[in-house]
Amino acid sequence: MEFRKLAEDFSKIESTTKRIAMTDYLSDILRQAGPGIIGKVVYLIQGKLYPPFMGIEIGMAEKLTVRSVAIATGIPPKDITRSLSRTGDIGDTVYEELSAVHHEVKKPLTVSEVYGALDKIARTSGPGSTEAKINMLADLLKRAIPLEAKYIVRTVTGKLRLGVADMTVLDSLADTYGGGRQSRPPIERAYNMTSDLGAVAEAVARGGVGALSGFKITVGKPIRPMLAERLKTPQEILAKTGGECVAEYKYDGERVQIHKKGSEIILFSRRLENITKQYPDVVELAKNTIVSDTSIIEAEIVALDPDTGEMRPFQELMRRRRKYGVKEMAKEFPASLLYFDCLYTNGRDLTETPFLKRREELTQIIKPLVRAKLVEYTLTVNAKQLEEFFEKAIQDGTEGVICKAIGPHTYYQAGSRGWLWIKYKREYRSEMTDTVDLVVVGAYYGRGKRAGVYGSLLTAIYSPETDTFKTITRLGAGFTDKDLAELPKMLEPYKIEKRHPRVDAKERPNVWFVPGLVLEVIGAEITLSPLHTAGFNRFRKGSGLAIRFPRFTGRYRTDKSPEDATTEQEIIEMYESKLHKVT
Repeated sequence: MEFRKLAEDFSKIESTTKRIAMTDYLSDILRQAGPGIIGKVVYLIQGKLYPPFMGIEIGMAEKLTVRSVAIATGIPPKDITRSLSRTGDIGDTVYEELSAVHHEVKKPLTVSEVYGALDKIARTSGPGSTEAKINMLADLLKRAIPLEAKYIVRTVTGKLRLGVADMTVLDSLADTYGGGRQSRPPIERAYNMTSDLGAVAEAVARGGVGALSGFKITVGKPIRPMLAERLKTPQEILAKTGGECVAEYKYDGERVQIHKKGSEIILFSRRLENITKQYPDVVELAKNTIVSDTSIIEAEIVALDPDTGEMRPFQELMRRRRKYGVKEMAKEFPASLLYFDCLYTNGRDLTETPFLKRREELTQIIKPLVRAKLVEYTLTVNAKQLEEFFEKAIQDGTEGVICKAIGPHTYYQAGSRGWLWIKYKREYRSEMTDTVDLVVVGAYYGRGKRAGVYGSLLTAIYSPETDTFKTITRLGAGFTDKDLAELPKMLEPYKIEKRHPRVDAKERPNVWFVPGLVLEVIGAEITLSPLHTAGFNRFRKGSGLAIRFPRFTGRYRTDKSPEDATTEQEIIEMYESKLHKVT
């Protein structure tokens, strides 16, 4: 497959604002790729070379890329930098510069050649590696036509910005190689068990759905995490869980999936990134408390105050996520481990085992210590018990509780959000005093004191049913001067010219973004609004739901993907709760 064709399809995806058209273009790409290179194509669609858990990134900054472009075109770096300041996009800059010079391409680049070159750049390290990377990229650009170069440099700098969702790729694989959407469940399960979309694509392209039977849980490959819904009263929770449940403390920490094989420990974040190096103390805690030879266990990492032993806020824990000064931060913010689920142990897949059996397995393979033990939990059969345990959890400094169903079919629903796990936090009991996690999809230029920065952000919730992001509020309050200065830099990698196909919006901000950055927000109440698309037409024709007087809490949810944000159904239920109180 020629890379030119892939670049042309990337351009089509980038130019459309219609999700159906985007899906059609994607299906066309996967159909033409075929079994030989489909895995590589799927990674490139995501702007990557490998699954996130492998941690292999190209890692070239714009300044280094500018030097590569200068070598490839013969144009002085300062002129390219000037052009970049004008366009604001390295891909557009390279497209313009290559188009302006005589650039003869004798032999078309193939996808395999481009992938191989980028892979070599990513794996180059050690003394002299920077210059080597610059020259290798320059050699590749010399062979590329302007449109190919545009997407090559965007991939290299981590700014591809197509925003194609994993779920959309799964739909396209089912349509193209599985005979239709009815084959989606086994394809999705293979992905949920391995978190490797490229490997799943290659298997199903070669042998159809039947080829996925060999996809098993493997220590070293993270399982996509199960997610929870939310309800506002113990009565509602128990009604959903069949009258009884296990309630566990809900900690304000970082969810982690621990993989153990012999003496080796690997830590994966909820976004499937390898974060082992950021938490050397957690690695030691896991080694000293997990007694099985091989296992995959879920836990919560929480930061402790070294003087008082009290749990510290999530934002302080996030200061542990760094490349340098790791040991120093571990001393300043020591961590504890709270184990809550066991997905695999000593060769046995437990994901299709009921929750109480998984809990029993967990107790057998954990040798608890003061800083590494099972989460606080209780079995409850009535609302009073649940409320009392909830109050105890709040007093102990947690966010609330997670209630888990305990029936015979309470399997681990990898990658899914369902009613087997339900969050119950103090704030759910009153209107809009609970925080929500919103995705930034647009921005408005600031005025007056905010001139030169974004004055407010257009934010959205996630709709799993349509795999879209629906707007719910403009957010301008709660930002510090530092936040306002940093936000344009944080959002730059997501910046696009048009509304993204997965964004459902009536408003028209000055700047559009690929859904990526998640912020925690609090508001006064949820009201009807003709300007937003969350819950549109659900309560009144021509109106959606909006958050009044929203305020940023200061918490950037870097641990969450946009698909982990507050859902449309959660917002609908919060609004319905308000209606019931009024009546």
